[in-house]
Amino acid sequence: MTATQTLTTGRDVSRKAPPPRVQQPLSRRASRALRRIPVWIIVALLLVIVLYPQLWIILGSFKTQAEFLSNPTWSLPESFNLENYIQAFTRGNVAVNYRNSLLVTLPSVAIIVLLGVAAGYALEVMIWKGRHTTLLLILAGIMVPGQMILVPLFTVYFRAGLSNTLWPMILTYIVMGLPLTTFLMAAYFRAIPREIFEAATMDGSGPLKSFFVIGLPLMKNAIITVALVQFFSVWNDLLIALTFTTKPDLATIQVGLLSLNDQYGSTQYGPLFAAISINIVVLLVVFVFLNKKIMAGLAAGSLKG
Repeated sequence: MTATQTLTTGRDVSRKAPPPRVQQPLSRRASRALRRIPVWIIVALLLVIVLYPQLWIILGSFKTQAEFLSNPTWSLPESFNLENYIQAFTRGNVAVNYRNSLLVTLPSVAIIVLLGVAAGYALEVMIWKGRHTTLLLILAGIMVPGQMILVPLFTVYFRAGLSNTLWPMILTYIVMGLPLTTFLMAAYFRAIPREIFEAATMDGSGPLKSFFVIGLPLMKNAIITVALVQFFSVWNDLLIALTFTTKPDLATIQVGLLSLNDQYGSTQYGPLFAAISINIVVLLVVFVFLNKKIMAGLAAGSLKG
């Protein structure tokens, strides 16, 4: 045997053959699949419960008024036309309502998140006398029902000359959203090891620099989560918007949905379903694209109590 053959034989012997793939018995796989059937049934039922109303509203947005009144509620539209969407944008002023909702929601959420993150940092990371009492006082705002303060707030806004603007809604949303946001941000900051901020302080970093350089980057997922929670809360609110809306030009999308009536006061179901469908699709797209960020932010706040 030559040296080359000996070397080749040694390499073949030294190579370990991959372990044989162990196949599970058919009975074990079948029993495992049978155990998962109840879970699949529950998930399917939940999907039907969640998705069916949305699908029903979207299909109903293509029906005419006569179809709503004469055909069964579960029937499909006879034709798919965009007449209801055109009426929703023209006669229903959906575009104006969306503009007002954006003008109210975006500044409110931005200020709520900025002040909430700063308050959570000051209450959880910074050491000063009375911070625990201050946190309890802020949390007391969660226990105050919003319905109790609407009439006094309306009187204050009217006397201040703000009743014909969007400022009453913006200020009310900020005040009502800050306690919960501060509590959540304090919990998220509590999950971050304090040694990180102590090391930054030893390196000469002040509280303000540590907040912007260390705190905000570490809280990115948490900020997105809290911002989306507040966004959906403000966007879907009806009570506050209906209380402080003094004229149709200031109505938000939720208030505008109530005005889709004809001259005799009957509800126009087609344009109403079209406006609701637009609202659902927009919120669904926002949630789908930021779903992973939301889950990451929720997990971050539960790492350390």
